[in-house]
Amino acid sequence: MTLYKTIELSQENGVLTIWLNRPDLHNAFNETMLRELTECLETIDSNTLCVIIRGRGKSFCAGVDLNWMKAVSQNSYEQNYTESLLLSKCFLTIYNCPKPTLAVVHGVALGGANGLLSACDLAYCTDDATFSLSEVKIGIVPACISPYVIKRVGEYGAKELMLTGRRIKGREAEHFRLVNKSVPGEILEETISGVIALLRTSGPKAMSQCKTLIHDVANKLSLMEAYDYTAQMIAEIRASEEGQEGMNAFLEKRKPNWVK
Repeated sequence: MTLYKTIELSQENGVLTIWLNRPDLHNAFNETMLRELTECLETIDSNTLCVIIRGRGKSFCAGVDLNWMKAVSQNSYEQNYTESLLLSKCFLTIYNCPKPTLAVVHGVALGGANGLLSACDLAYCTDDATFSLSEVKIGIVPACISPYVIKRVGEYGAKELMLTGRRIKGREAEHFRLVNKSVPGEILEETISGVIALLRTSGPKAMSQCKTLIHDVANKLSLMEAYDYTAQMIAEIRASEEGQEGMNAFLEKRKPNWVK
């Protein structure tokens, strides 16, 4: 397994956990972390069931490293544009990951950290976790994270969170749909284990195809375009090896071969 400077990987029974590993800085991200996250997610093993992103130490992620921000603030427009593309590429790579992605949030998720969690398919947090899209407080905007945050919370939820920059706790983050579920800290691991158990009963290829289906129907296709696209997809999947196994297992009242 590749060794990185700012992230740490652990893998168990097909579950790849990516740990943001700058605990002394509450896992604030810099150029190196963004590059390492992107590289890691671009090289996911086909046998991986799902990917979990979480933080070492007291927090999930405090957003941008202040030292990096200070350096970037002195850059030209061209340099700023190039470095901002690192953010956009990292979030898009998470969003496009063919495997289910889960963010597990504790401590704080500030500024750009909300891009990391919003780009994931699923996000869970502790009730005492703190979230803030505070960019406006320093005269900038949450630009690169906005496509993913807006997908999660909608236009008017995004307006409230982004314009006020106020801090919210886990339960309110769930109310905004910034996370799927907020739970007491003592049952967080149990909650994540339950989600993973459900993913294990789903067809691995079907989950990847389902992600493609949702993306295309939500972002690319009109109803008439989806009319034919979806019919073709289900016809292909029903004829596939995994589809045949799944349907036969259902009819024969047994577990499919991907369930251990």
